[in-house]
Amino acid sequence: MSRTIDNAPYTAFHRKLALACSGGPLLDGYILSIVGVALIGMRPDLGLSTAEVSLIGAAALVGMFVGGALFGVLTDKIGREVMYTADLLVMVACSVLSFWVDAVWAIAVLRFVLGMAVAADYPIATSLLAEWLPAKHRGRLLGQQIVAWYAGSVLAYVVGYLFLELAGPGSWRWMLASSTVLCAVFLVIRRGSPESPRWLAANGRVGDAVRVVEKHLGVRVDGRELMPEAVGAGRRPGGLRLLMTPPYRRRTLFCGLFFLCQVGPLFAMLTFGPQILSSFGMPGGTVMETLGTGLISLVFLLGCYPALRLIDTKGRRPVIIWSFALMTVPLALLGVWPTAPAAVALTALCAYAFLCGGPNVLDWTYPNELFPTEIRATAVGVATSVSRIGAAVGTYLLPLSLTGLGTGPTMLIAAGTTALGLLVCVLWAEETRGTALGATPTPAGTAAVPAQRVPQTVR
Repeated sequence: MSRTIDNAPYTAFHRKLALACSGGPLLDGYILSIVGVALIGMRPDLGLSTAEVSLIGAAALVGMFVGGALFGVLTDKIGREVMYTADLLVMVACSVLSFWVDAVWAIAVLRFVLGMAVAADYPIATSLLAEWLPAKHRGRLLGQQIVAWYAGSVLAYVVGYLFLELAGPGSWRWMLASSTVLCAVFLVIRRGSPESPRWLAANGRVGDAVRVVEKHLGVRVDGRELMPEAVGAGRRPGGLRLLMTPPYRRRTLFCGLFFLCQVGPLFAMLTFGPQILSSFGMPGGTVMETLGTGLISLVFLLGCYPALRLIDTKGRRPVIIWSFALMTVPLALLGVWPTAPAAVALTALCAYAFLCGGPNVLDWTYPNELFPTEIRATAVGVATSVSRIGAAVGTYLLPLSLTGLGTGPTMLIAAGTTALGLLVCVLWAEETRGTALGATPTPAGTAAVPAQRVPQTVR
């Protein structure tokens, strides 16, 4: 724990770092959403089968599953700063190459690698941000990272619609390559971002940690207070195995399962929102598939703002529990009333999207606050990977369920998944508001206590 960092004033340095770190979520929202619009032209142009469309759509999600866990571990081993730029360079390369490829397998491979790079950025950027932020602002600014995701999604649908209107369906190559511009912008913004002082201290570079704090926060700090949160426990830094040891097993399961139960229905709603609404009698077509889906993303985004305030005023635990409980209601309503008028269905789906704000803003706040520096990025990566299982399964099964089971049972399955997330939160959600990063595990629903540390010699 570092009292100096936790109690530091919020400055322009923190604002720039928060903006720079938002690049990963924004690019994720953009890259995952723009492909849906690009497929409108890609499908007839390349003569894609339904299986090939599913392959292209799912490739990035599979890449995120692999990349989250793999690069979370790597980030804890080699540091945040190096990976912070490398993943964006990979995104630039894949985006540019997407303009030239014709083969389905090549497109799928590029989408897979893009997914890996995007998932890598979550543990890299959110861990770096969490380890620099003052405790008072940590929840809000970590939560704002998901706002960037929905902003990227909305932007993708608007850009895709403009491409379709101005250049026609054949502009799908330009759509896929357009993420290059965003990558380049954030490469510039990220220039000069420092390494995490907590990671430096955890890896024996206490002198470097002291210097970087003095440079960017303008205050002198005792190197002993930058020591890792659990040095006294005798644990070896990093590793997936540490996440499943008794002190952290429940936290690992909690972060992965609530994230999975949230994004399973959520991704399905975002991907097939027009198809769901058409089952209730809403019109379809290109406008609904672009601007209509963008509007759904906008409602998800708007729901994040009251949640950002509530997690700091009411606490993390009550917000996530009440959010999951209320999210279940509109889905259950549509499940028991599958013949509801289109206006009722649209209102219910918008209510669900708005209420998702609570879990949305805690997706990366919780794993960053619940784990110590030596496994923080690993924990974020694992939670991200597990969540993408839910996203992939929900996205793949929803259209099959709508066709085979019907709208009512499909909505009841979504409500049941959300209710399972509620149970996980009631049993395991902890209150981390105002606590030190990675504080000692305590029973769910109680405040954590900072871990004890053994002083080490400052180098």
